[in-house]
Amino acid sequence: MKRGIVALTGLALVAGCTAGTPEPDRTERPTVALRLVAFDSCADALTDLRAAARKAVGPWGLTGAPQPQTAAGAEGSGARAGAAPADAPPQHSATNNHEAAADEPDVIKTDGTRIVTLTGGVLRVVDPGRRTRTGQLDLRRAAGHGQWWASKLLLHDDRAIVLTADAYSPPRGVVRPDVGPSRETQALLVDLAGTPRVLGSYRIDGELVDARKIGDTARVVVRSRPRIAFPRPARDATDAERTAANQAAIDRAPLEDWLPRYEWTDGGGQRTGQLPCDRLSRPTGHTGSALLNLLSFDLGTGTLGDGDPIGVVAEGDTVYGTADSLYVADSGGRSVLLRAGAARAEASTDVHRFDLSRPGRPRYVASGAVPGHLLNQYALSEWKGHLRVATTTDPEGRVRGADSSSAVYVLRTDGDELRRVGMVDGLGRGERIYSVRYLGDTGYVVTFRETDPLYTLDLRDPTAPKVTGELKITGYSGHLQPVGEGRLLGVGQEADERGVRQGLLVSLFDVADPAKPTRIARYHRAGSHSPAEHDPHALLFWPASGLVVLPVSGPGSGSQGALVLRIDGSSLTQLGWITHPGVGQRGGILRSLIVGDTLWTLSDAGLQATDLVGLARRGWIPAT
Repeated sequence: MKRGIVALTGLALVAGCTAGTPEPDRTERPTVALRLVAFDSCADALTDLRAAARKAVGPWGLTGAPQPQTAAGAEGSGARAGAAPADAPPQHSATNNHEAAADEPDVIKTDGTRIVTLTGGVLRVVDPGRRTRTGQLDLRRAAGHGQWWASKLLLHDDRAIVLTADAYSPPRGVVRPDVGPSRETQALLVDLAGTPRVLGSYRIDGELVDARKIGDTARVVVRSRPRIAFPRPARDATDAERTAANQAAIDRAPLEDWLPRYEWTDGGGQRTGQLPCDRLSRPTGHTGSALLNLLSFDLGTGTLGDGDPIGVVAEGDTVYGTADSLYVADSGGRSVLLRAGAARAEASTDVHRFDLSRPGRPRYVASGAVPGHLLNQYALSEWKGHLRVATTTDPEGRVRGADSSSAVYVLRTDGDELRRVGMVDGLGRGERIYSVRYLGDTGYVVTFRETDPLYTLDLRDPTAPKVTGELKITGYSGHLQPVGEGRLLGVGQEADERGVRQGLLVSLFDVADPAKPTRIARYHRAGSHSPAEHDPHALLFWPASGLVVLPVSGPGSGSQGALVLRIDGSSLTQLGWITHPGVGQRGGILRSLIVGDTLWTLSDAGLQATDLVGLARRGWIPAT
């Protein structure tokens, strides 16, 4: 184990806000300090981690950790536009990413010359010009022993990095005590130039949070837990006795039990390592129950290497990336803010920023906290040196408490702090956020309980954000997609006046005038829903023809398919309905993309080619 000084960063969240309409909540918001605290040595780090975990542990162990048992064994458009040179690949769509500069992993990718899919643990390569499969690789075998699930991939030239997860199998490499079902993450580097083959693999303790490809580098975020063998309590033990026994186990745990182990293989063989303690950072106020690990893989080198890991003692489950920054947030609101003189703590969201602007290993530079719960990565947006964060605060602890409301906070990196410089609150009282979208200096927030207020926000002055418009309609939008100048597409659910859902609703909004957002067209499919309501990767928008494609499921036969719509000015019309052979037995359509003049749709049953004009089937490649 390396010895050295642990470089740490943290932050203080400073009050100070400017609220706009609707009428703001005048209750004083808490000030939270997550300030810089440095370890003097690895021994100091161990003392700190033990103390924090000892305080946080309960009768059943640490939050998110295995149950105790016997230690001995028991902003992007999603498309590429513009004319291509004659020798370049045909025009093709891309993954519907949040930010164009940060590609997100998915189950299908294309560069125009090949389509790479990942379903059922099998990677397949298709030539879109010939409409034939050119390669296949069963990653369930390539991943080795255990029950691995190949979940998503990133594409870079003739290589793909496939991210897999394992919830059951024991690790290879360093022996560790049996602490119950393990969580490991694996990355496989696959060569696509000929017959697909694995060039190398990488495994690390912990569960995959998310990843981004920025430039030639894949940034992978993994959350790991301490490997502490908590004792199995006696049947008649009290909670206090169980907690005391768990605290004693923490007191005996070495630093290595907190630091994730990893191993990697390539042409040079297999090697192992462990996160060095001098790459471990922390904000104050942690519980010692989780580490966020950020790995970096240069996809241009042909090898994964050791991932060049860094770690932060913190929780996190939401990743948002830009060209220069990576943010990891704890969207579940598991941390707490305590108002001065208040009897009850209030849930909050922690956000950690990593700087990617310089070559090499990322730098953990700042952290911050805001009140409330984060919906997803679309609630975050970096713009001109500021981070905007939209959250819902629910003092009653219910999904839609009578006192719940939402807000947008503006933070700025100030030294080692993400400092609040402005806010607008009071959005959707008694409701919660269902979708958020930021387009430059304008923000859009949808809240819902019985009706759907679509708020437009003026964010030009980060110290004084304000609401400029509001549209109340029935139903809600779970995802907002920009579809041209002054236009937003909402995908969600229609609802009656009591808020009861009535089926898929696609809305076209005119937001050219921020003071007067209007819905100019709608499409309703009773009893149905679309994965695009909560997974933007499922939605395809093709600006060249105004085409919108989204998978839809509903009751009855023939209800699993892909809906094809067209936006033409102020109209939203249905062009057709695409189905797959055998889709009823193997699940619905998952994704769609465009290469040249062909629309491709993916399901577990196979990949289908459809003519963009007329939607006639051109080819079918079964998943065999």
